[in-house]
Amino acid sequence: MCKRKGSKEKMSSIESRMNEERFENLRKLVTEFEKTLPSGKLRETFDRCFFNTILTTTFFEKDGSVFVLTGDIPAMWLRDSAAQVMQYLFFAKESDEVRTLIKGVLKKQFEYILIDPYANAFNREANGNGHSTDLPRQSPWVWERKFELDSLCYPFFLAIRYYEETADESVFDELFLRAFDEATRVFLVEQDHPNASSYSHFIPTKDPSCFCGKGGPVSGGALVWSGYRPSDDKCAYGYYIPGNMFICSVLSSLSPVFEKRKDEKRASLCRDLTDSIRREIEEKGVVEKEGKKVYALETDGLGHYNLMDDANIPNLLAIPYYRYPFVDPIVYQNTRDLVLSKNNPYYYEGKCITGIGSPHTPKDYVWPLSLIIEALTTSDGARVRALVDMIVNSTGGTGYIHEGVYKDDDKKFTRHWFAWANSLFAYLVLSKKECLTEK
Repeated sequence: MCKRKGSKEKMSSIESRMNEERFENLRKLVTEFEKTLPSGKLRETFDRCFFNTILTTTFFEKDGSVFVLTGDIPAMWLRDSAAQVMQYLFFAKESDEVRTLIKGVLKKQFEYILIDPYANAFNREANGNGHSTDLPRQSPWVWERKFELDSLCYPFFLAIRYYEETADESVFDELFLRAFDEATRVFLVEQDHPNASSYSHFIPTKDPSCFCGKGGPVSGGALVWSGYRPSDDKCAYGYYIPGNMFICSVLSSLSPVFEKRKDEKRASLCRDLTDSIRREIEEKGVVEKEGKKVYALETDGLGHYNLMDDANIPNLLAIPYYRYPFVDPIVYQNTRDLVLSKNNPYYYEGKCITGIGSPHTPKDYVWPLSLIIEALTTSDGARVRALVDMIVNSTGGTGYIHEGVYKDDDKKFTRHWFAWANSLFAYLVLSKKECLTEK
């Protein structure tokens, strides 16, 4: 199993206190919201998780950008950092500080994309920290250079969500346009990965099962190749279907933005790329399982499929969350039934917690992220409440959400400090507040 390197680095108490003061008005808004929640463990867990990113991972830089640690690793993941601030969007209209925060995170993310669009995680400074022995040699800004489609999607997803909440078009500035052009350039190159791409990734100190190398055979066509999943684990097959769906989600949302700005070239690129990927998802990303059509997690386009789900997002369960606009509701429901069952080799049922885990963590470890996504993607209020109860009662007594939790004993968990999971739990509570406040 390939594991990330850990670190005990944290924000100083001074920096944390400065952020507490910076977000005093947000604290007041959240306190009013919390009064609508049932008192006790839910309210307490929400409060801790909501502010965890601000108080432990967020550094405001002098140039207006914002660096966000993933938690117990001293690097900024493009994926994690977007997800870590998504819950604050609920207060973006009322809070100048939140708008400053989101725009600062986006500035940093777009700058990183321009440094290396194939990297998934970056250093705060050009200090060469991280996986420096990986090949080919990487920029000293880069912590890790695993090419994952979600790394290029999440910053734009965050920008779209910010714009929807605030109508603030200033986020679509020149830096955004340069990052968009670079990201779409990479998508186009990786549609013909074997012939057009120079990307490869080797880890000399690891077993070959831990790195993608140049990648295995793929069919070619419109699907975009990826070396790694959102778990940072190597793809079994080169076309990660949820990642391609995420590209369609982002580009289809950006197309009307460009149309409004009379940028027909970029709008047309969004439409054309989305349409070509969508058609191939339907052609190559759907397979029959026990007489029912389901979405595959991965395919090579040559007849091989990976039928499973991993708790990391984007995954198959989370299709409605990242808003893939062309989802077939019947195929999605079939897929949902599959991945939330023993037909998914990473679905675990336990005395303490039941849900989807990941090959990134040990067997029988459920990721609370999967329970959060299950709750976000159901309209069944009773099920939402049951999932939230399971989450808040499986923190190992810490009051925080962890990466993986052993299914029969929540005192056994991975990662004490995992800000993405904390943030997404807060996002869930805000999104499903009507269910959670029902008498």
